[in-house]
Amino acid sequence: MPPSTDPVFEAAGVAIFALTGAIVAARKGMDPFGFILLATITGVGGGTLRDLLLDRPVFWVQAPTDVIICTAIALNSWALAYLRPGLLEGWSGRKLLLWADAAGLSLFAVIGTLRGLDAGVPVHSAVALGAMTATFGGILRDVLAGDRPMVLWSRDFYVTAAAAGAAMTALLVGLGLPGLVVVLGGSAAAFGLRAGSLLFGWSFPKLPGQPPQ
Repeated sequence: MPPSTDPVFEAAGVAIFALTGAIVAARKGMDPFGFILLATITGVGGGTLRDLLLDRPVFWVQAPTDVIICTAIALNSWALAYLRPGLLEGWSGRKLLLWADAAGLSLFAVIGTLRGLDAGVPVHSAVALGAMTATFGGILRDVLAGDRPMVLWSRDFYVTAAAAGAAMTALLVGLGLPGLVVVLGGSAAAFGLRAGSLLFGWSFPKLPGQPPQ
């Protein structure tokens, strides 16, 4: 049996992704309700897709704590953006967006995989669920904000990082390691690959005939 997912880890992933939604809302100059909408959709979007595919009750509908978390982060972010204009919109906000997104992606890759394994789906399907859980909220955020989704940025490791974290999670579960080791190992695999892409430009080789980026 796979280790159970600690609700604290899922809440942390929701909170981190909600923050990225709030940062994008600040960059777009949205009102408080725009902050709440974008933060909530980003925070719960991936988990919603996961639960629908598993034919399970959607987690935030059953227990609205996660929506409350998203709302609190959104309103605090709006207040910060109002009191400190430019703080979330400038280069510092841009860096925070990228690194918070990487952290949220890493946690959700693990959580989505564990939920899939817990539901009894095949390992390959659980890994796919982990990758989708990790990336879908960010895709919704960027599409609704009118931005190019991060998943489509050049050849950056994004879905690849999520898939690596999900695969590592499944491997560690198969080895029978403790739950905390599984979470830390899977998260480290995803975050390490994404961080390498952001810091050092790690990516797949470009296709022949493509112009330089």
